[in-house]
Amino acid sequence: MSLHAKTTPEAAANLAAPKRTSTVSALIISVLSMFLIGLILFVIALTVEVKRPPEIISYNAGVDETEEIEKPETTNQVERKPSAPSSSMAKVIASNTASPTAVPVTDTEVTEPSVDFGNGDDFGDGWTDGDGWGSGGGGGGASFFNQKVKAERICFVIDYSASMRGKRFELLKVELARSVASLPDSIEYQLVFSAGPAWVAGCDLQMNGRGAAVVEYDGEKYEWIGKGATDWRTENEKLPTPLWLKATNKNLKESLKIIEETKLVYGTAWQAPLEMALAMEPQPDIIFFMTDGSCGGKSAQIAEEIAKKAKKKDIVINAIAMMSPSARDAMGSLAEITGGQFSMVDKSGKTKVLIKGKEDE
Repeated sequence: MSLHAKTTPEAAANLAAPKRTSTVSALIISVLSMFLIGLILFVIALTVEVKRPPEIISYNAGVDETEEIEKPETTNQVERKPSAPSSSMAKVIASNTASPTAVPVTDTEVTEPSVDFGNGDDFGDGWTDGDGWGSGGGGGGASFFNQKVKAERICFVIDYSASMRGKRFELLKVELARSVASLPDSIEYQLVFSAGPAWVAGCDLQMNGRGAAVVEYDGEKYEWIGKGATDWRTENEKLPTPLWLKATNKNLKESLKIIEETKLVYGTAWQAPLEMALAMEPQPDIIFFMTDGSCGGKSAQIAEEIAKKAKKKDIVINAIAMMSPSARDAMGSLAEITGGQFSMVDKSGKTKVLIKGKEDE
């Protein structure tokens, strides 16, 4: 015979209480665990660094057509040190500045270049654009009015005189902006603007009529005195020494803004801006020199003096004459003596090569 004990209500209640407590505790622990896990995941999400791709800004320019150009043998040769290869890739940088003048489509028509330039006023057609890169040391590639170079340090000496107004100025700004925007980050560069006075692009320039100017650069003031359009010098003959800029996105964007916003001023003097470029430390590999006119009766003498100084330092000067046949003899001398290139830009915006750089042959 089996015995069964009856459970009283009080005993049943006592047995159910621990079970209920255990169930509630389990639920609370589960909720708290879920909350804690969610909190941990949230904190992790906040601390994870989101990598964003670098800003890439594009600058559109005309497409160059490449055609090799030959140059006759010249007697002035400069033996250059072999350049070190560069693995730097050119980056794309930006200019959001619009220009009313489009870069022309480049056609190339090259005749046999001559060291004797002659006196004709016709430029002919054709953009120069030889195969490969041109003169200069190691470093990255750059181009200006289709003069292609390889260099580590490039100084642009650019005519910002009042005679550049109109189509010349618009064409210059588009091409200079394209060239600067395309500089790879392996290059150091600088812009020197010239008219009567010469100044580093972006520094403070105050014109006092047509015969005086004050330039402030790197904490110093330089007072310029002019006697006519082509005879300008500083009061104590001291010139500012431009400092190199790294081709970073920030610097290139600032340079593009300066190119667009800088105003033209009176005068056309070559010697001071070229002397400033030659005095840079370390020295430039390439100087791109562009102007629309001669600097008076002493143009040939000044060009020869500057070219000899540059050759002694192994600095190449590439010259571009903007719609001005009067400057071609002196500018051709600058390029020929230093082993650089010389081109002329005609009224339609096309260029013709008159001297092809020694290292492009």
